[in-house]
Amino acid sequence: MTEQNQEMTERASTDRQTDSEPLTYASAGVSVDAGNSFVEKIKSAVRSTRRSGTDSEIGGFGGLFDLAAAGYVNAPILVGAIDGVGTKLKVAQAVGKQDTIGIDLVAMNVNDLIVQGAQPLFFLDCFSCSKLDEDKAASFVQGVARGCREAGCALIGGETAEMPGIYSGSDYDVVGTAVGAISGRKPLPHTDAMVEGDVLLGLSSSGVHSNGFSLVRKIIERAGLSYDSPAPWDETTTVGQSLLTPTRIYVRSLLRLLDKNLVLGMAHITGGGLLDNIPRMLPKELAAEVDVGTWTLPPVFSWMKKAGKVDPVELARTFNTGVGMVLVVPEGSVQDAVGELESAGETVYRIGRLIRRMEDGCVLKNLESWS
Repeated sequence: MTEQNQEMTERASTDRQTDSEPLTYASAGVSVDAGNSFVEKIKSAVRSTRRSGTDSEIGGFGGLFDLAAAGYVNAPILVGAIDGVGTKLKVAQAVGKQDTIGIDLVAMNVNDLIVQGAQPLFFLDCFSCSKLDEDKAASFVQGVARGCREAGCALIGGETAEMPGIYSGSDYDVVGTAVGAISGRKPLPHTDAMVEGDVLLGLSSSGVHSNGFSLVRKIIERAGLSYDSPAPWDETTTVGQSLLTPTRIYVRSLLRLLDKNLVLGMAHITGGGLLDNIPRMLPKELAAEVDVGTWTLPPVFSWMKKAGKVDPVELARTFNTGVGMVLVVPEGSVQDAVGELESAGETVYRIGRLIRRMEDGCVLKNLESWS
């Protein structure tokens, strides 16, 4: 039995749901609320480690350390990020394609650095498995190296860990960390400069990226598809190959905006989707009003919404829905910002504006357009 068919059989034998029930990220085994609650629970422990150079406050996309404040003369602010690629690994393992996962791993980290205003400097990875398959691991590292080249950072080290008893068979997991620097400008977001009416720009994603795959896999299972099946949303490729499209790396495009001071804040749309990530870059008194009708929901998300009977709000809290990065730009800088981004190869949407916050930090309009 192949890994893929074994996974489908195991998934079908547990946690059965009728086809009429709407699927959610929670029903697929992932609770965004629990993750947010966990962050709140550990904040005091993390805060207790503060020292000169950092206040050890968490909640941003990357962690900041001011070397100059720690006594290193004329030194930059360092920004660190750490992440994995979630259960997208299960798709890669089933398809037998590891290199794109390496690109994903870099993207998930360096995109979190750039939204803080940091230029990525270097990357380290960890590959953990039951028994080392040299070809698989080498393919993964080749993908990491490609991602690093795209982001302009160096791969300076890593860890390979054989852990029989923790992992079994051909299972493996990957984690990466990236470090960047900010010099000559303030870190983002510039919340004190944001005002009502500032414009929200969205940058097109390359696909599902690397979040929500527990729900993706649940929907694929319900639809009775294998990863070798033609993709219902794109019959020129297979389900597996389409889903393994690498996460877009936005670093070089966004550095152009930073160099010209055209952006006030940026949000990487990862776990939690639009609803949870956009408010992370905003001051408490402002909210994002997003018109989801300003871009076309990509076919992969339209198909998953229908096949999994996924509620539109759930869709927007789980996936990027076609927008992988959201920027806050002053009205007077929009034309210049869009010009820079489009000349760098980005597809840009004007998706909304900042409004006075009443309750929620992100308000979605025209959700019916996804129907």
